[in-house]
Amino acid sequence: PSETTMFIILASKPGQYRTDVAAGMEVIERYDYLFVKKVKAHYVIVESGMDCKVRVVEENDGGVVNLIPAKFLPHFPTLDAARRELRKLASFGTLETELVNTFTAQD
Repeated sequence: PSETTMFIILASKPGQYRTDVAAGMEVIERYDYLFVKKVKAHYVIVESGMDCKVRVVEENDGGVVNLIPAKFLPHFPTLDAARRELRKLASFGTLETELVNTFTAQD
């Protein structure tokens, strides 16, 4: 990655909202977050430049769309740092949670 690239975790919650991968973003890994064996969220780690805009779409009757500049999202300098943060997000004390990798980009 160059100095202007970063890693971002995009989240989507089925039935609530989805976050679309923007042009200029490369999907590195995808995960399903399971709580008591049910999918509660989808996470995507992307490599991105600062000038991309993420599209967040509410999945209700109104379907409000928000465009958020990537530079305003939490971002990480390395893939390992993004993975560590995702593991923190996915843990919930002693409750039964699981993070399942559903895609990894080839080098």
